[in-house]
Parts: sequence; structure tokens; C-alpha cells
Amino acid sequence: MAVAKIMDEVAASSAATTRDEKKVDILLVDDEPSSLLALEAILGSLGQNLVKAASGREALRHLMTREFAVILLDVQMPRMDGYETAQLIGERPSSRHTPIIFLTASHKADVQVVRGYAAGAVDYLFKPLDAEVLRSKVSVFVEMERKAALIRTQAAELAKREIEARQIAEVREQLVLDLGQKNRDLEAANKELETFSYSVSHDLRAPLHGIDGFSQLLLDDYAERLDEVGKKYLQCMRETAQNMAEMIDGLLALARVTRTEIQREPVDLTGLARDVIRRIENRTLQPPRRVEILVDEGLSCDGDTRLLTVVLENLIGNAWKFTSKQPDARIEIGWSPVQTAYFVRDNGAGFDMVYAGKLFGAFQRLHTSTEFEGHGIGLATVQRIVRRLGGQVWAEARIGAGATFFFTLAKGAEK
Repeated sequence: MAVAKIMDEVAASSAATTRDEKKVDILLVDDEPSSLLALEAILGSLGQNLVKAASGREALRHLMTREFAVILLDVQMPRMDGYETAQLIGERPSSRHTPIIFLTASHKADVQVVRGYAAGAVDYLFKPLDAEVLRSKVSVFVEMERKAALIRTQAAELAKREIEARQIAEVREQLVLDLGQKNRDLEAANKELETFSYSVSHDLRAPLHGIDGFSQLLLDDYAERLDEVGKKYLQCMRETAQNMAEMIDGLLALARVTRTEIQREPVDLTGLARDVIRRIENRTLQPPRRVEILVDEGLSCDGDTRLLTVVLENLIGNAWKFTSKQPDARIEIGWSPVQTAYFVRDNGAGFDMVYAGKLFGAFQRLHTSTEFEGHGIGLATVQRIVRRLGGQVWAEARIGAGATFFFTLAKGAEK
């Protein structure tokens, strides 16, 4: 907890104490009942707790259970006079520093001043008492006790807050340590999982190639011994093996994205997008398609060229694929000042936004393989790369009205 906050709370507590001040205790000691009544009458206007004692012994009994702001002590009392009483009061640790004002009817010349101050007196008042002087002197000690009580309250509050602050700091430090350990454990687990996935995916390719190869040999060398149903089954085996091999290739690509080291550099996104489009157009089978493609000029960022190439290949490739049934296909690559993000937009099949949460999961598809080919790895790869580059990716779409994929990079990377 900040020191300023603690001080504010203490100040608020002090203000509350000032509004609701506790009364202080004042001890009046005199063997004459009339003198006690006179003291009570004079000091009653102060509004404090006036405790009366008719002897030194009675005064000491009160001191065993209460603390007093000031003691008014008559000097001349039978059995135990004021000096003896004051000396015993001073011997008790809890009352050693309690101020004592001696009251005496003796002449000033007869007063044992040295003995009185040695016993703990702070002042002498002579009878008959001047009411204004008495109230004024007692008021000073009342105010001193109030301030001392306030200081004690503030000190206790500060001590409490300091303990709380230390406890919070200790808990926070432990949480940081725990979080750091959990992050290290998670990072180690992720690395193990990535290594395992890469190894499994890599090792699965060999038997799949074997299945595909031997199926092709059967079709080539033993075609005359197979009927049409047998040939169809073998062809299905080949297609299934090839399909699974493509899925494994996708998993390997996803694993490589996670494992590859990021090389940050200035990237010309406009030129990169045009290179990707050129490669897609070159590998497109006949008949050639008519697609209007618009790329904003001057798109650039600070990123990894290899990884951003993969992002654009997947996003532009998806746009190309999902506009394949659109006679007036259109694809746009640019920057959106409203979303403050790069985008790839198409006017293709689109999708229902209800299922947008599934888009970026591995093997998640919103269209069947008979409608559009694919394995659902591309967008998972895009999300993994964008997150590694410190950004986010999301999509907006309507069924039959196309889709727009937005992505950002680390703050300050966009230009």
C-alpha cells in the first residue's frame, strides 16, 4: 500500500477522532468535601470526566484502573499527605509521567517547593483558588492528553497499515514467484508438446507414403486383376493417405511457426502481398479465373518477412478459395484506419458469425470439404504467428457476402 494512501487514511481517522473526541479523566484529590465540590464546580465547564478522591490511598486505587490527564492534589491531608501521595504515584510506571498540580492553603513561604517538584509536581496553586487560572492550567493538560491520544491512535494505525503493507508485499512477491514458476513450467510443457508433435507428425509421414505408394503399385501393376470396385477402394485409400499427409504437413508447418526464431526487420507488405498473389495465380489450374485484386500502396511494418509471408499466403489463399464460386470475385488487401489494422477482404462465401470463435482452432472448418478443400490449419497458423508478433487477428463476415480478416502487430510496428 502506498505511503500517501496510508497517510490519507490516518488523516481521515484523525478527523473522525476530532469530531468525536473522547473525554479525558481528571483526578481531584482533597480530604475536604467542600474543596472537592468547589473543584468540581470550577472544572465542570470543561466537559471532562472528573474523578474525586478523599485521600491519597483512594487516589492510588483510582490510578490502578485508570489513566489521568492531570491530577489536582491537596498538599495537607491526614495520614498520607500530598508529597507522599505524589511520590507513590511517581513510583508506578503507568503513572510516572502524569502531571500533578499541588493545591495548598499554606503561605508561599511555608511551601516545600523543592520537595514538591522532586515528587513530580508541575505547578502549585494556592487557595483560595482563582477559577479562571485553574481552568486555564487544567485545559492545557487536557489538550496535551488529547493530542497525545491522537498521536497514539495515529501511531497504532500506521503500525497496522505497515503490517498490512508488508503482508501485501509478501503475498505479491510470492504470487510473482509462483507465476514465474508456472510460466516456466508452462513454457517447458509447451516445448515438450511441440517437440512431441513435431516428432510424431514427422514419423507418421513415412508409413503414409508407404500406403500411398503401394496402393499406386497395385493400381499400376495389377489393374487387370482388379474389378472396378477394387480399383475404387484403392483410389480411396490413396486419397485418404494423401489427405492425411497434407494434414500432417499442416501440423509440421504450425510447429515450425512456434519454434522458429523471430527476425524483426522492415517489411514491405504491399510487395509481399503482390508476390503471394503472383504465386497463387501461377499455380491455379485451368480454366483461368477472373479475380479483381486491389492492394493498397505503401503498406509496411516492422516484423518477420518469413512469418508474414505465411500470414498473407493463408489469408489471401483463403480469399482466393472462398471466392471460387463467385463470378465477379474481388479481393482487397489494405489498412483500415477505423479498425487500426491490416485487412484481407473478399466477396466470397462468407460464414455465420455465430461460429467465429471456431475459426482459429486447428482442424476447425465452417464449410465441408465437398464445398471447399482444406484442413483447417491455415487460420490456426495465422493466429499463432500474429500473436508471436505481438498482435491480434479477428474476422467479420456474412453468409454469402464475403469475409474480412483483420490483423494487428505489436504496438509501434505498423506504419
